[in-house]
Amino acid sequence: MNILFAILITFFAGMGAGLGTGFAGLSAAAVISPMLITFLHMDPYMAVGIALSSDVLASAVSAYTYYKNKNLDIKNGLIMMVSVLVFTVVGSWVASLLPSATMGSFSVFMTFLLGIKFIVRPVMTTKEAMQGVSAKKRAIQSIVCGVLIGFICGFIGAGGGMMMLLILTSVLGYELKTAVGTSVFIMTFTALTGAVSHFAIGGAPDWHVWVLCVVFTLLWARIAAVFANKADAKTLNRATGIILVILGMVVMGFNWLS
Repeated sequence: MNILFAILITFFAGMGAGLGTGFAGLSAAAVISPMLITFLHMDPYMAVGIALSSDVLASAVSAYTYYKNKNLDIKNGLIMMVSVLVFTVVGSWVASLLPSATMGSFSVFMTFLLGIKFIVRPVMTTKEAMQGVSAKKRAIQSIVCGVLIGFICGFIGAGGGMMMLLILTSVLGYELKTAVGTSVFIMTFTALTGAVSHFAIGGAPDWHVWVLCVVFTLLWARIAAVFANKADAKTLNRATGIILVILGMVVMGFNWLS
């Protein structure tokens, strides 16, 4: 493998994944996997493992940045995380009983549409409005929505971050920064679970590519998270929408090439 070419590919993969994570809580697997498969001809299973492990630190540093700026709902995030993890396994089991079908393109297309939604109809919910919902109601909503997100992600094998952002903002009525902060908090643990299982089953990754992906994704996620927490609601909606639209188009292009 040409090391300079690998650095170039992982840099742009990490940049796309990091921006998607820091701005919108999008899983790095949506960007890194198709790039590693298309340009470095990596085994798809290993590419997903590298992407998920890149997601762990990127999501963690993003979550910490949102937490420092008081844009993270830890309590309900933990409740939703348990539901997501349990029903991801359930969804995966149900999917194994049905004829195989490629659903990844659906997730990518939904990312594109979600980006359009943030540009055309921005989320302008305030923290004051969020606090008007009772703690009990919010906990029940978190469980129900976690079940839905987990089952869908387990069934189609993708779209966790995108689904969480959509449901947190549109169904649970979260303010955008808190929605992204809570999403990356949950994604830290779901990505860690996925990465460990992938490497336990598939073996050790290409360490050079792994290190490059982790470092570049972490760097760009930190930059995006800092910017996002300083931006006003209108600017953040527009930036998030543009990032999602671009990532959706780029990943659809990579899927077509592969």
